[in-house]
Amino acid sequence: MKHVRGFLVLLLIFSGAPVFADEYDDTRKIFEQAGVSELFESAYGYALFPFIGKAGFVVGGAYGEGRVYEKGQHVGYTRMMQASVGFQLGGSGFSQVIFFQDQRAFAQFISGDFEFEAEAQATVLTAAAGASASTAGSSATASGGKNNVAIADGGYNKGMATYTITRGGLMYEASIGGQKFSFHRR
Repeated sequence: MKHVRGFLVLLLIFSGAPVFADEYDDTRKIFEQAGVSELFESAYGYALFPFIGKAGFVVGGAYGEGRVYEKGQHVGYTRMMQASVGFQLGGSGFSQVIFFQDQRAFAQFISGDFEFEAEAQATVLTAAAGASASTAGSSATASGGKNNVAIADGGYNKGMATYTITRGGLMYEASIGGQKFSFHRR
């Protein structure tokens, strides 16, 4: 795990991925332009990650920091960490938003109670294609650039909907892993 952290640190340093206060607004605008603007208004809340870095060489990981919004108000901060094992090589970066359909889904997210998933994905520069399966269901994604959104689960699944936009990189992956989210109030 020590090597994974070091690899992720290098990925983040070389990706030029500092997150500034207005980057949250810019990231939201990119997602809105990609076609999910109505979800920002209709969802009970959402978690917005301007940049998540992902890297792997047999063992992999991902890390990103974001903000959590409840009824449109910034209420806290979140961190996403992912660990995976399997065939994987490279590094990539992406932006992500997770929408919460109702208060129950929001409460589940801020408690950090999420499932492990099995995932297969290929990311090349700003184009992505992938598929995943978990006990929650399955999904397929595709993204042609920073203004195109990759849709996971085709909408809400158990009260949550996840959307990603590839920022760049090269990642080949067929791995098993899980994500862990932490939350702290503002």
